Amino acid sequence: MRLGVLSRYLIKIHIGPFIFALATITGLIFLNAVAQRIEGLIGKGLPWTVVVEFLVLSLPHTIALSLPMSVLVAVLYSFTELASSNEIMAMSAGGIKPTRVLVPLLGMGAVVTGAMLYFNDQILPESNHRLKNLLVDIGRKSPTLELREQIVNEIKTESGVDVYFMTADRIDQVANKLEEVTIFDSNSSIRKRTTYAASGEMAFNAEKTDLYLTLFDGVVHEVQTDRIGGFQRVYFDKQIIPLRDVGNELERRFGGSDRSDREMGFKLLTESVSAREAELDSVRIDNREKALQALRLALGRPIDEDTSMVGTMQLYQTRNSARAFTDGTSLLSRDPITQSVVISSRTRASRGATLRAAANRYKVEIHKKLAIAFACLVFTIIGPPLALRFRTGGVGMVAATSSGIFAIYWLGLIGGETLADRRFADPAITMWLANIVFLGVGLILVSRMGSATYTARGHGISRVARIFRSRPQQPEGASV
Repeated sequence: MRLGVLSRYLIKIHIGPFIFALATITGLIFLNAVAQRIEGLIGKGLPWTVVVEFLVLSLPHTIALSLPMSVLVAVLYSFTELASSNEIMAMSAGGIKPTRVLVPLLGMGAVVTGAMLYFNDQILPESNHRLKNLLVDIGRKSPTLELREQIVNEIKTESGVDVYFMTADRIDQVANKLEEVTIFDSNSSIRKRTTYAASGEMAFNAEKTDLYLTLFDGVVHEVQTDRIGGFQRVYFDKQIIPLRDVGNELERRFGGSDRSDREMGFKLLTESVSAREAELDSVRIDNREKALQALRLALGRPIDEDTSMVGTMQLYQTRNSARAFTDGTSLLSRDPITQSVVISSRTRASRGATLRAAANRYKVEIHKKLAIAFACLVFTIIGPPLALRFRTGGVGMVAATSSGIFAIYWLGLIGGETLADRRFADPAITMWLANIVFLGVGLILVSRMGSATYTARGHGISRVARIFRSRPQQPEGASV
């Protein structure tokens, strides 16, 4: 078998399992992600285009998780099939080293890694940003005004401050006509009103924010709770009830909002890290200058006229300045110089801690994007030797092994992110630790592929060889 034919064959047998695994795993993660957010969409009366946009924008995040998993599943399944059908044994008998079959896989892994890097840099941040804006817009939208017949419809106005309840025997959504309308208003603590009307009309204002109900041939029953027996009945031929801020139109805001770390590509993340570190250096320099000025002030040396310490010095020279700062419990608070230094130092220290945390958070996101992308290459290395050692396991082995590796990898990634966010360790170490461990294990297993066997559990032929090596030698001249 020519090496070019072998490479094409190995690539071909991985495409089907990869696509199937990607579709399956993405679907499972996608359904879970949608289920977590579906509650915020119910009752909003969203058009189908917005729902489709929400679903599409939710896909990239799930693909970022499922793509490395799919690579491992495809490699495990394909090499399990190769080993169970003795194709690996045939290749070895034909003079092709087992490690040779990894070359096209490494090429595929490099291509997927490159695609993943582009995906994490360009597509994923933008989709996360647009999804966040969409969810914010949906969250600001009032509950639907798609009123239904013969049930109690709740209508919230003024951002939910006032609530009305309305029923109608018949609602014509096309002509915006109502028949046999009842509206209950209990927003006032001393006035409870129930309005009955034979018919009515609905209309929005030009901005599509306020709804106006025009009622005909009706009566208003008003119960006055501030006096005993308070009741009033008012008949009307026509009455207009304005309902403010109940617009059923979704207000879209595109762009303009701040981006979080997960909504940035590598360029924005790097620029954010540089900006935070530059500001942190400025805070450190300012802190040293302020400390030096405080020391000069305490020693009675001249200080710069434009420094804030001048005001402190003037206050210190005032006879009753100590009383202005003391609370009677601390000796330090009686010294305006000390108090000023302490307050300013605490402020700058807090600012410095905030900047360090922000810079560290951006670094974590950079390394996480890189580590997840390179996990595709790591899984193409560790997958084949694992599959060849468990050739009889079938789909069950693939599912169990891949699930175990996924669990360990994601726990390591999440744990590393937590440690890095809390600044217990450098993100360059914690975010890459899982990759380094699996890569080391994979390289060890690959180095043994040349001498390893490909029977069930990877030990059958080696056991037989040991048995034959341990057989007693026949005496010379003995017949066989």
